[in-house]
Amino acid sequence: MTEARTRRPTLPSLTGARWWAAFAVFVVHALVFLPVYPFQKSDLFRSIHALVPMQLGATGVTFFFVLSGFVIYWSFTPGTSRRLYYRRRILKLWPTHLLTAALFVAVASVPLSRLVTWVPNVLLVHTWVPKWTTVGGLNVPSWSLCAEVLFYALFPLALPLVQKIPRSRLITAALVLLGAVLALHLAYYVVVDGPKGIENFFVPRLLPGDTSPYYEIHASPQWFAQPDIPVSPSYWLSYTFPLSRLPEFFLGVLAARAVAEKRWTTTSLTLPLTALVVSFAATWVVPVNFKMSALVLAPTAAVIATLAARDLAGVRGLNASRPMVWLGDISFAFYMIQFPVMAAITRFCIGGRSWGLGGFLAWSGVAFVLSVLLAHIIYRRVDQPIMSTFAGRPSTVSGRPTVPA
Repeated sequence: MTEARTRRPTLPSLTGARWWAAFAVFVVHALVFLPVYPFQKSDLFRSIHALVPMQLGATGVTFFFVLSGFVIYWSFTPGTSRRLYYRRRILKLWPTHLLTAALFVAVASVPLSRLVTWVPNVLLVHTWVPKWTTVGGLNVPSWSLCAEVLFYALFPLALPLVQKIPRSRLITAALVLLGAVLALHLAYYVVVDGPKGIENFFVPRLLPGDTSPYYEIHASPQWFAQPDIPVSPSYWLSYTFPLSRLPEFFLGVLAARAVAEKRWTTTSLTLPLTALVVSFAATWVVPVNFKMSALVLAPTAAVIATLAARDLAGVRGLNASRPMVWLGDISFAFYMIQFPVMAAITRFCIGGRSWGLGGFLAWSGVAFVLSVLLAHIIYRRVDQPIMSTFAGRPSTVSGRPTVPA
């Protein structure tokens, strides 16, 4: 089958907004994965981390998952063969994933003789089994790609069912999906073993002494030498288990249908952003099962749908500007390269020395700049050439580029 000639218009605000999600993940990772001692053992660090908790990065990941569903539906052209669709999805994920994984292996001296430490990660199946989530973690941000693989695999199969939902019931269907998510996480909280308190347990694993180590614990040879590392079942099911995140993707699909079929035409961001801020604030006072995505899911979908509606209405804000679109273009590579960069900086620059707040800020800045530069190189020299050569160059409609999938 061949693709239809007409595609939906571009949505630059969604591309630009991707950057904020990737940057939120970077901020949390810098706090946790840059072992700057003795700063990380200070009261000041604990105060900062209390203000920048794990759910900041988790909200960024939720944004990615909902946006993924939105963009896949928006850019999918009826008549595209499944073979072409799957080839494009594979080419979009795996080259950047494999490159950043290889860089991490090089800087962290991962023992390749233990296949469990890297084979599940390379295949992007390591979050399906709890012990693989940690033992085979490798490049930590890659856990989310396991969920993306599931999303992409099921989308063509589920699309006919999504299209059968009457236009008048799209919002109702989205509300039912949100209710199912809340019920699922409530079941995890009640039935499954795991932390029941509201405290933030996603904190650095500190080693003895006031001298910075040469390896952050998740990048150390000792970490990968362990036979097994237990994972909280409740945390695993709530956060990294791919099936648990699947509703977020299809909420994005429903949001895209609602925008495409004029069921969502709101262009004011005031209410969606206010709801997102309020729901994020509420994550401080709920158990970990609800911190990760459940509370912020509805306003996240509303923000994404509103940004799309603004683009269609010709409203151009900050996210649609050229610098933000560039940052959005490199955001996937930035998301994937940041942890290898932090591992390299730790091993070759931070380790063996003592640092305070100034040292942490300086090395965080270095990690940020290097991650942006390397992300730009990966996007321009790896992602774009591969997609252009093997997935087909995006066509244009009336002189405008189509929406990148």
